[in-house]
Amino acid sequence: MTAVRTPPRTAPETPARPASRTPVRPRELTANDVVTMIGCAVSAVSLSWLIFSVLTGGIGWLGFGLSAFAIFLALVFVVTAEMVGVTAATDRIATTVILASAVLLMVPLVWLVGYVIVKGVPGLTAHFFTQDQKGVTPILPSSAGGGAHAIVGTVMQVGLALVWALPLGVLAAVFLNESRSRWRRPVRIFVDAMSGLPSVIAGLFIFAVLILPYAKKIQFNGWQVFSYNGFMASLALAMMMLPTITRTVEVVLRLVPDGLREASLALGSSRARTVWSVVLPTARTGITTAVVLGIARAVGETAPLIFTAFGYDLMNTNPFDGPQESLPLFVYRNIRKPDLSAIERGFTGALVLMMLVIGLFALARYVGRDRQRRRGNRRRPRLPTLGDQPSIGKQTP
Repeated sequence: MTAVRTPPRTAPETPARPASRTPVRPRELTANDVVTMIGCAVSAVSLSWLIFSVLTGGIGWLGFGLSAFAIFLALVFVVTAEMVGVTAATDRIATTVILASAVLLMVPLVWLVGYVIVKGVPGLTAHFFTQDQKGVTPILPSSAGGGAHAIVGTVMQVGLALVWALPLGVLAAVFLNESRSRWRRPVRIFVDAMSGLPSVIAGLFIFAVLILPYAKKIQFNGWQVFSYNGFMASLALAMMMLPTITRTVEVVLRLVPDGLREASLALGSSRARTVWSVVLPTARTGITTAVVLGIARAVGETAPLIFTAFGYDLMNTNPFDGPQESLPLFVYRNIRKPDLSAIERGFTGALVLMMLVIGLFALARYVGRDRQRRRGNRRRPRLPTLGDQPSIGKQTP
């Protein structure tokens, strides 16, 4: 009887899998991607030119640009999706749209800044920072006189406004973030409503409530405090600064870790002591940023100053008595005059005011920068190892 041999079993053949794409992170941009986007841009412009200049009767430059941009986005999406996947293609489209929007916003901004610089530089001399408008007539050039009185008035008015707005803003932010009162919701609604308050309303409020009823009735040492002066202007500016400081400080206080509060409370400190000694010192950088942003918010306001400071061509260093000039009022008053020298002088004031605002925003960015990244880039000190220790019985010098 012979044994029947069975053939050995073989594993079934598995169908070959298609070659998968190499995974690519959406944010990775290689030289091949750059070449692809350049090629898509050239193809989009060429196709738009072929459609609107050869096959049809033509189109305006705006329509040509929009159509070319739409074709460019479609080509980039199709090519990128074929090469590295749909996720990366979607990221490329979103990045392109955001960058194009940023460029469109930067063009008028750069144009405006350049226009003010070109118009204001001819009148920007050393006299502008040391003299006022005493003795200046329409026949004199724009370099005659200066805006020192406006600069001094702006510094005094914004400084006084900061004195009123900073404590109230910090206290309101602490109340909104650290307390558990039922009044937090009404206060937050009130702060949000003040954030959209037109600046002219603040000036009209101070004018109607304080200046009109008490202008000639209340005086202190001969000073007409409740009249047109820098003090009234500072109250109107404080109303504009208060919601900005409050909202910014509230956001900063939310970033303070809860573990710091819990540790302070566990050690026996009261909630007020915890806020004063732990929360506020931890958030001091953000509070400084809020102060700078509040100053930048109020330093360029003109409408509330028309009803409060009123403006004055001569130097007035007393903010509690008499009308006082400021840089926004200086620009507004000179730009409306018929003589060219006054208009040039107004552009010079606008240039100084713009430099001041840009400097404040740059200071805010510098103060609120990420210090952890800078510390992480530093080389850590080398820890001593076992080989660095002196051997037993060996005397070290």
